[in-house]
This record gives sequence, structure tokens and C-alpha cells, in this order.
Amino acid sequence: MKNILIIDKKILNIVQTLECGQIFSFEIMPEYIKIFSGNNFGLIINNQQKDYYEVYCTDKKYFENFFDMQTNYMEIKKLLCRDKILVKPIHFGEGIRILKQDILETIISFAISANNNIKRIKKSIALLREFYGTKNLFYYNDSKVTYYTFPTLEKLNSLTLEDWLKIGVGYRAPQILKLIQQLNNINLNKLKELPTEILRNELIKLSGIGPKVADCILLFAFHRMNVFPVDTWIEKVYNNFFGTSFNRAEIRNNLIKKYGNLSGYAQQFLFYYGRSLKIKIKVI
Repeated sequence: MKNILIIDKKILNIVQTLECGQIFSFEIMPEYIKIFSGNNFGLIINNQQKDYYEVYCTDKKYFENFFDMQTNYMEIKKLLCRDKILVKPIHFGEGIRILKQDILETIISFAISANNNIKRIKKSIALLREFYGTKNLFYYNDSKVTYYTFPTLEKLNSLTLEDWLKIGVGYRAPQILKLIQQLNNINLNKLKELPTEILRNELIKLSGIGPKVADCILLFAFHRMNVFPVDTWIEKVYNNFFGTSFNRAEIRNNLIKKYGNLSGYAQQFLFYYGRSLKIKIKVI
């Protein structure tokens, strides 16, 4: 098989990367990990005895870009560690890389994620693929694996309110229906050309997309590193480290001012650290 990607475990920890809140379409099993992204599928062999991952995939170039293999994370972490606050979070999640994900899937996934929990989000997106995506077979050695692509915008247009309710998105269903209608009038590739703050404002105009979700889409789909999504965990981490209470908009602005074009990287390390250790707000 030609589409095999070998990744050194020193430069990527696949479990940390998948579990740091940036993606919902994956399955972690003891011996292998499945990743679904747009039309693509990857089967990662998680052999504990080897110091590298074998990624069997539908498209090697797609997954090289998906895992952002061209970026020097060692240099980024070195720069961020000049801030002592980040030393422990970076050491804790040193194998995290920020994925370059399919734009349509990321927009829909994070619209579903609003005020939701990880288990329910993952289930809804998995059902969306299974019910309305395209079924494919992936051949791995002497075995074959069934996977489903993410539905096209054309297919999403055909879904009814009942279809969305069937996959468990709840009260978000009417918002997502309106979102799909809005996306019909947008060239997603053209959005890549917009400056970050203008693009953020355009995303916030979409149904069900608030400031935090817009920042997540900017970071995980458009790979804009000058954003800082702020949720409950970032709020707790910020107040714990800095000892001063701010609202989320102020926290976002303060952290972007502090970390600049490395904000997206800093956010992922702080988020993973805070959520994994269940950091609480420090009482001053």
C-alpha cells in the first residue's frame, strides 16, 4: 500500500492531539486509532513497542497536511517556554499538534458542540456520517474497514429538522438548518483569503456560531494562530495563573496580546493541561 505515513512519536502524541478538544471524528482502540476527516480516513497502528506510528490512509499528502507535519513544533514550544506559565502545560502536553481540518466539517461539528458534551458531540457526528455520508471500504493488509465520509453540502441541504433531531443535536437543529442555508451562499475557499478578524466577524454572522465557536473554527479549520478560544477551562486556567477575574472577551484579548501569532498553540497546551488536571479557580 502506497499511502502509509510514518510519524515519529517524539514529534506527535496522537492521543494527546485527538483528546485536546480540536476534533470529534475519531475512535481510540487499544491497538489502533481511526480518524475521519472530510472524505478521508486514517487507520493508525498504536504499537507500544515502536517509537513511531504507522498511519495507513486514503491519501498520504492529505494526512501530512492534516497533522501539520511541515511545522517545527520544537521551535514553537521553545519560544512559548520563555513564559514560565507555559512550561508545565507544554511539558504535560508536549506531543500536541494542531490539526488542519476540513472546513465544512469543522463548521458543522463546532456548531453541534455549542453547550454540549464530548460524548454527545462525537455520537451526533458519527451518526451524521453513517446516515448521510458515503459508505466506503478501506483495505488494510488482509483486512477491510468500513468508513463513512462527511456529507457534502448538497447532501446536508436535503436534511430536514427531523433528520437533525434523529442524530441527537437537540435544540440546535433549527440553528443548524439555518446555518446550512447560509453556507449555500458562501465560498468556503474564498474565506481563506480574509484577514483573521474580518473572517471571525463573518463566522459570527452564521447561525449558531458565537465568538468561542468562531475562534475554534478559525484555529482548527483555517489554521489561524492569532486567535485564542476561551471556554470554561481556559477561564479557570487564566484566573488560576493570573489571579484576576475577567470576562471571556477580556481574557481572549489579553492572551492574544500576550502570545500574538503563537496564541493558538498556547491555547491548546493550556486547555489540555487545565481540563486534564481539572484545574479549579484559585481563591485569592
